[in-house]
Amino acid sequence: MKRKQAYFVGLGEVRLVRNGGTVEVHYPESDIPVTHLTIGPELADMTDQEVIELWNDMLRAQSERAAEYKHVAVEVPLGSPQIEYRQDSDQWVPRGAVLRCQICDDENLPVIGIDDRELSWEEFGRMLTVYSGWGMRVTFVPEDEVHRQPCVEVREPKDSA
Repeated sequence: MKRKQAYFVGLGEVRLVRNGGTVEVHYPESDIPVTHLTIGPELADMTDQEVIELWNDMLRAQSERAAEYKHVAVEVPLGSPQIEYRQDSDQWVPRGAVLRCQICDDENLPVIGIDDRELSWEEFGRMLTVYSGWGMRVTFVPEDEVHRQPCVEVREPKDSA
């Protein structure tokens, strides 16, 4: 589920909690996370209205940057490892943003083959959390074509009955 995002506000629409050079921005909706905005020592001399204006300016700049962003999904070349084990997080992580996988099963639980490794469903799911907050498309292809981008048609599937 997509998390609710912060939005432009006016004075009194959010609660501001000051702590030194940082202000916490609390929206009334509990599903919008609290944001800690570091301003620095000048925060002490700013009015709440000035903080709100700075907050809205920051949201505006983020929105403009997002509109200019063109995502390029990096696929690791054939023969190079697609995943690596990270000791610091004790988990497998993708090296790129595209994974070529094989689906197997072990006692009715999926096992995902990547390179020469077999990841349990739990290990695979944990690896996906590296991209928490992102979207994902899953395209099923014959096992000998995982390295090719398939042709995709947008239509209702034909009935198989």
